[in-house]
Order: sequence, then structure tokens, then C-alpha cells
Amino acid sequence: MSIFKRTASLSHFNRISAALASTLMAAGMAHANPVEIEVWHTLNDSNTKEFESIAKQFNNEQNETRVVLKRFENQEAMTGPKGRAQAASRKPNLIQLQDNRSPEHTAQHKELMPMHELLKQYPIADQKWFLPSATGFVRDSNQRLLAFPFMAEIPVMVYNTDAYKKAGLDPAKPPVTWIALQGDLIAVRDKADFFDCPYATSQQVTIHLENLAPLNDTQYVTPDNGLVSVRQPMLNFDSTYMRHLSIMVSWTRSNLLTFHTNDNAADDMFAKKKCAVLTTGSGSIGQLLNTRDLKFAVASLPHYEQVSRVPGKPFVSGSALWAASGHSKEQNKATVAFLAYLAKPVIASAWHQKTGFLPLTDAAFRTADVAFYDRVPGARKLVQDLSTGTEKNSRGFRINNYPKVEAILDRELNSALKGNTPPVAALNISMEESKPLMTDPKAPVNPAPAKSAPAARKK
Repeated sequence: MSIFKRTASLSHFNRISAALASTLMAAGMAHANPVEIEVWHTLNDSNTKEFESIAKQFNNEQNETRVVLKRFENQEAMTGPKGRAQAASRKPNLIQLQDNRSPEHTAQHKELMPMHELLKQYPIADQKWFLPSATGFVRDSNQRLLAFPFMAEIPVMVYNTDAYKKAGLDPAKPPVTWIALQGDLIAVRDKADFFDCPYATSQQVTIHLENLAPLNDTQYVTPDNGLVSVRQPMLNFDSTYMRHLSIMVSWTRSNLLTFHTNDNAADDMFAKKKCAVLTTGSGSIGQLLNTRDLKFAVASLPHYEQVSRVPGKPFVSGSALWAASGHSKEQNKATVAFLAYLAKPVIASAWHQKTGFLPLTDAAFRTADVAFYDRVPGARKLVQDLSTGTEKNSRGFRINNYPKVEAILDRELNSALKGNTPPVAALNISMEESKPLMTDPKAPVNPAPAKSAPAARKK
């Protein structure tokens, strides 16, 4: 080979080598610099651990997107002055927001992008959302998804099966009425060494006010639970509410209901085996599953058979991941890539089983391991029951300024349960003080739904 040919060959080889090196360098840079998105949340310790595991797995399985999680102690810390200051320097891509019973209003914030708009740009393929009722609390009146309902939950009754056995009760037959539960509480108090706390409740407004209506097949707000365009909504605190609150007051006096709160503090009492029965959100199940030597089962909240022979379904609420606006196309695409990963049946199913939040899709429910439902007696029935029966009064409710209304309800519940205000007076005060907030002309009036929209709570 002549020197010229050899030189030409070397030159060609060098060009190929340089091009290859350049390609590899670019690939290396792409690998080293994936699109980074940040997710802000307020999950409890147990659910945070699972969320971190999912994010780590996602980051390890691909190179295009890197998810960074940032945890806040509560919603106030995340959305308050400190949270806003952090967002000014580094805006999150997804943020966990609690259901405020007015998602259309939340979606109007310029800092947020409705989920249906994001998914229109970057669709998640082949996703058959689970029961409409499981996502209704983050849908608008036209059934469009406003947020990603990864933390959807329902209120549940949890009971210590060892305590039931010791009291001579059958753990496989949980009480279905409040009167039957009263008998069980007397038994565990007197026979199972739970005198200090037969029964405790977290999320007391959700348990003892909001869901008292749909479980007894009545409306929480009239007319139509606020789902149509109305300017004079009213809390529907009828005789059932007067009866129920009077019974709860009698339980506190007779040492049956000894701990009540509107946060999730009662969950810890149950986890430490200090209380025999707990009512809370299903998103607390993960914490209980991670408690050593705690044996428990779950069931629907009780109802009053004199009011409704067949119990209705509870409201679905919880929290959801809202997309933040103002990001680049690359970041939005990366955000949807993470959401699509969360919606994969195997991921969504594991999340459901390890946290107690509702499965996102029908496939996620069908993928759930039988062992999980064996470990948590009653869990399968809870989810299955959501797909049966009517939804006339359980589609959810809409109330303007509901966080302020809820604060009033919590205050008056505490006052009644502590014996400071008669039950009927507490309910009347709640209705009177809430009315101007609910009819505030500055607050958005809910639009009339085009269809019968299912609608629906910190875990």
C-alpha cells in the first residue's frame, strides 16, 4: 500500500473515530444530564418511604428523566411563605395538594396546569382509569382530569383482631351499624383491657360529618351536594346528624370514644396498640402494615339502618399530584413520563398494597397480590364495594371556601365532644357560620355539570 493510500485510510479512520467519539461523548452527556423534575409532597413516613422507592426505581430504569422528591411536614409548610420562597427559586413540576372540595377553583391558579391539558400534549396510552368515583374528586364538571389522583382514599374502620378475639367477638364479622359498634366497644373495653381507648378517630370531620351523609344515602349539602350551579347551598345537618353527634357525646362520657382529632394523630395510638378500634383514611393502612406484631382488619364505616337499610358508598377524597405551569416542553414531557410510570399496573398495584390508597386503574386492582388481601382482611371488599350500588349521594360534593368551613366544623365537633356545647347547638352554629362562606360572591360558583359527574382527603 502506498504512503498516500495509507495516509488516506488513516485519515478516514481518524474521521470515523472522531465521529464515534463525538457520538459517545454526546450520549455520555445525555446520560449525565437527564431532564430533572421535582415533586413536592407531604406524605407520612411510611408512604414517603414507598414513594422514594418508586422514584429511585424509575431513575434507575431509564436515563432521560431524573425525579427529585422534596418532602414538607404538612400542606401549610408547603404552600405557606417558606414554601413559596423556595418555589420562587426552584419551581416544582408536581405538587401534592389536599382535596379542597373545589378542584375547578384550584385549577384556575396560574401556577397550575390542569392535568388534561398536560396529557393532551403527551398522552398516557392505554390507561383505563379505575372506578370513576375514585378519580371524581379531581375532575371538573365535564369529566376532565384536573390532577393525578395518586393519593385517593376512602374513610375506613380499622380494628385490632387480637382485641376482638380476647373480647369474645368474631373478627370476621365487623359491625355494620353504629349501634352494633357500640356493643363491640363495650366488649373490648370491659374484656380486652382497652379501657383507656376502646375507640379513637382521626379525620373527624370526614368520618363523623361528611361521610355520615352518603353512607346513610342522604345529601351532605343541599341541593345535589353542590354539584349543580347554586348560590344558596346549605349543609344538610338533619335529624341523623343530631342523633349521631348525641351518640358520640354519650360515647365520650362512657369512655368509649376517648381520642378524637381532625389530623391523623389517632393512627399512632392504634399502631401502638393503645386503641382497639380506629376510624381514619385508607391511606393510613401502609403505616399500620409496617407496625410490628399488629394484627388488624378493615371495614366500611358503620351506618344507621333505620335511615338506610342498605349502606351507601363513602366519598372518595384524599390528595393528588397537580402539575405546575411555566415549564419547558422537555420538562413537561419528563413529568408525564414519571406519571405514566406511576400508572403502570405493577407500580400502581404495589402503591395500593403498601399504602392503602386506592388503585389508580382497573388493571392495578386486578394485579394486586392475593397475599395482600389475605394480610389485610376486609381490604378487597372495600375496593370491590366501590364498583357496586348507586352513586346518587356519594359522587362527592362541592363547597366554596371549604377549608374555612371545615375549620368551623372541627371546632364545633370538639366543643360538642368535650361537653362544652350541646350537640344540636353545635350543628346549628356550624350551619350558621358556614353559610356566608359557602355563599361568598367572591368565591367561584360551581358550573352545572354536563353529565352526572362522580366527585369526591395528609397521608
